[in-house]
Amino acid sequence: MKIEDLQKAWVKYSSKDNIHLDEKSLEEMLGKRTKSLIERIDRNVKIGFVVLLGLILYNLVDYFVVYPNLTDATGLQIEVPVWIMAIDLLSMLFIILTFIYFAVSYYRVKNQCSDSCSLKDTLIRIIGILKLYKSLFFFALVIILVSTSISFVFGLYYGISVKANEYGLTIAETGGGQLAFTIMFGLVVLILLTGGIFLLFRWGFRKLYGNYLLKLKHTLKELTEIEVA
Repeated sequence: MKIEDLQKAWVKYSSKDNIHLDEKSLEEMLGKRTKSLIERIDRNVKIGFVVLLGLILYNLVDYFVVYPNLTDATGLQIEVPVWIMAIDLLSMLFIILTFIYFAVSYYRVKNQCSDSCSLKDTLIRIIGILKLYKSLFFFALVIILVSTSISFVFGLYYGISVKANEYGLTIAETGGGQLAFTIMFGLVVLILLTGGIFLLFRWGFRKLYGNYLLKLKHTLKELTEIEVA
């Protein structure tokens, strides 16, 4: 229930037969809302594991199927530098470890607070875990964008080099205007690519966890106001 709906229900219920909702009743309402939010977060953690599994499978296909069979326009195999593959692997490992750390921390707090913690303590601890994961998630996103940019720049350089070799030239001997156009075009594509990845991942985080983090903060604020009153 949103705060606006809770306020309307409170006014309507209190005005009927002059009944007043006490602090305990309000805390029970907030407790039910918190339980509902946690159940949705539980569901989204499971969705996160499915997405993570998909990313792992995608990278396995890249390493063992796509990379070994990359060829250029002349049919020659493209040797992907080991350091690029290492960067991709390390970035994926960081994402995996970040999510696993979040999931383990979240379920530990949830299990500890299922019986022994107060509503306020539960909210504070779960909010803390979600805020930490938010920071780690966006740090991992930066690593992904850097890794993607490096791979893209290598691909662009390799493409220019192959094209120059077709004419028996080096990159330095390539026409300045054509080279400049290719670089500018590549930069535009890179900006669109990294921008799209950033917006997609940010939307996904907000959809799975960000919106619920805001709602939990809102619930904690309401609970604090009730205790102060």
